This record gives sequence, structure tokens and C-alpha cells, in this order.
Amino acid sequence: MSNISLIIEERAANIGNFMVGRLLPFREKRAVGPFVFIDHMGPAHLNQYQNMDVPPHPHIGLSTLTFLFEGSIMHRDSLGTELQIKPGAVNWMTAGKGIVHSERTPEYLRHSDKMLHGLQIWVALPKELEEMDPDFTHVEASDIPSWEEDGVSYKLIAGEAFGKKSPVPVYSPLYFIEIKSTEARKINIGKDLFGESGLYILEGSIKSGEHIYDPKQILITNDSTLCEFEIAENTTVYIFGGQPFPEEHFIFWNFVSSDKNRIEKAKKDWTEQTFPKVPGETEFVPLPDPKMR
Repeated sequence: MSNISLIIEERAANIGNFMVGRLLPFREKRAVGPFVFIDHMGPAHLNQYQNMDVPPHPHIGLSTLTFLFEGSIMHRDSLGTELQIKPGAVNWMTAGKGIVHSERTPEYLRHSDKMLHGLQIWVALPKELEEMDPDFTHVEASDIPSWEEDGVSYKLIAGEAFGKKSPVPVYSPLYFIEIKSTEARKINIGKDLFGESGLYILEGSIKSGEHIYDPKQILITNDSTLCEFEIAENTTVYIFGGQPFPEEHFIFWNFVSSDKNRIEKAKKDWTEQTFPKVPGETEFVPLPDPKMR
């Protein structure tokens, strides 16, 4: 990581009744490889009167990746999926031409104290797959490739790297990697990376050159093949990236597309409520005012 070109600080954002730390997009960096959006949820202690309730909302042109450190979320979508995600597992929802989903505290936790902590990530689809049929995949924590090397723990949550492949069905060359260490170590993994690369510090710190970097920062590299850094004791980082797309991808609200006209159509479809419905859900979230974004 001696070739850091940009440091992005976590910024507070409201996603309804829940505050998150927004990491991407950033005004100076709209995407890292195919990754176009990253929210850090929590850590939040929710009492018996507080729950996560993100009502049904639409997506097009992307895949979402939900990865929890603590807590639980009930996912429901317009495909009829109703599934709880727990720490270490992956929910991978591909919107394609259009999907609607809600995210809520599971019923059995709604009247007790609980924690919620995790990452929510959007990965843009290649232009030729933006209108694919929507899909949903859940991968259990036990199925994520995990290994240790020189006292450092690794997980390949999504994509391909280190000669390994995650079972999460991605649609372009990418990687999303967890690195944990209880002791200070030197990390040199540039030979296993490609394309653009970013590093998010969840806890602990890393040292690159003479600089020490702390939590709630994303470090963007100039060249992923030079990815070297010193990881401090009791540190967890996430490295993400991959091949960038040749065309720009645009974002409005929950819509991602390489075609601005497609986003306009999605806005119209949502306003006219022609998107598919989530079974058992009746709430409707109005399209946000562009002036407020």
C-alpha cells in the first residue's frame, strides 16, 4: 500500500431510520473496479424499541452484497425470497432489469436488545448484463474460502484471488477479501490482485511507509500490484477491487446503469409502481427529490 493515491473518510448518511457510514461513492472517486457503493452499518446497539426497518425499495443494474459482523437482518424480495442473514454469511442479490427488497430486524429480535454491524456493498453489472433477470444467492459462512498464512487469517468473500474462488456468483473480475491478524505482520499480496484496489480498515491500524492509518478510512491504490503494508495487532481490513468497466456507470438513488435514459425509465416505473412487489409488504418509498441528494 506504499502507492496510496487517495484516502476516503467515512461520512454519516441516513438510510431511513438507521445511520450508516458512507464510504463510496466519493466525489473524487466514484468507483473502485466494479464496486460503486459501500456503507458501513454500525456498530449499533438497538434496544427493545429500536429496529432496522428499510421498507421495500427498487434496484436496477447492480448486485448487492450484504456481509454482517454482528446481528441479523431479514431479507425479503420480489422474487419471493425470505431469508435471514447472520454474521459471516453473504447475501448476493442481483437486480438486473429490476428487483425490489426490504431489510428488517427479524421478528424474534424486535422486542429485545441487539447489535447490528456490517457492510452493504453495490457492485455494478457489466453493460451487457445490466438487463439480466434478477437473482438471489445466499452463501453460508462455512462455504466462504478461509485460510491462515504466517499467522494471518484470510477470507475470500467474493471473486477470485490467491488461486481460490468464492462461491458467490459474481459477473465480472473482482475480489473482496477479509484479512485479520492478532499480531503485527507485513502483508504483501500485490501479486494476487489486479485492476483497481481499495483497502478499508474496520478495526486496528495499518502502516504504509511512514504513515499510520486508522479505522473508518478507505485507502485507494495507484497500482494494486504494489499492495504492501504492515498490519498492526488485532486489526481487521477488507480489500476490494477488480477490473474497472470501460464505460461510466451512473447512480441515482438505488439505480445503477451505463445509460442515463435507463435510469429515467426506472424512476418513472417506480413512481408509477410498476416494479414487482415484495410478498407481504405494503409500504411504498417515494422517489427522492433530486435536489435533496
